[in-house]
Amino acid sequence: MAAAPLVAASLLAADFSRLGEEVRAMEAAGADWHHLDVMDGRFVPNLTFGPLAVAAVKKAAARFLDVHLMIADPLTYGLKCAAAGAGLVSFHFEATAHVHQVLVALRAAGVKTGLALTPSTPVEVLGPMLNYVDLVVIMGVNPGFGGQELIPETAGKVRRLKKFLADHSDRAILIEVDGGVNRDNARELHEAGTDVLVSGTQLYGAPDYAEAVAALKPEA
Repeated sequence: MAAAPLVAASLLAADFSRLGEEVRAMEAAGADWHHLDVMDGRFVPNLTFGPLAVAAVKKAAARFLDVHLMIADPLTYGLKCAAAGAGLVSFHFEATAHVHQVLVALRAAGVKTGLALTPSTPVEVLGPMLNYVDLVVIMGVNPGFGGQELIPETAGKVRRLKKFLADHSDRAILIEVDGGVNRDNARELHEAGTDVLVSGTQLYGAPDYAEAVAALKPEA
């Protein structure tokens, strides 16, 4: 098996009243990235935070900021999140008819780019955009709320994506799974080809952050 996956701690499950402390504690526990889910109450039914929160986390963080837009206007707010300190901005393929335009604009703003796919969207839709993405997010749940259980077909979709990328691109494109990730399925997801595991409840809800992070990094 490849090297242990990166762990991206989802701040959706953190204590917002202690956000800076939570960020620093999760870094000390060994989390590789911070994952920020930006939701607008339109593309998904939930409403979370926006560019101001990204800027606040950037002040407290030493690690990479992975911003995931679940919003209907990824161009406007993607650029704002880039300016606020995001290292990578992902948005949903299903959110806009102008995927290429958004990807080009984000790359011009100096951030890495990602495309997210809801559970019902096939990996083949990515074909024309592979030269513009650094990461693909496979949603393990229907987007909108934390704490959901992983959809059983997720690992199979990761395997299909891994093969699709190998067949259609010579670029190093990371695969991230977001939603439903826990210690019980981390190994299966990683063996399927996942490079980045996003987890919120399993990390920020744990009594021991370091132990929880380690549990998501299966040994070879």
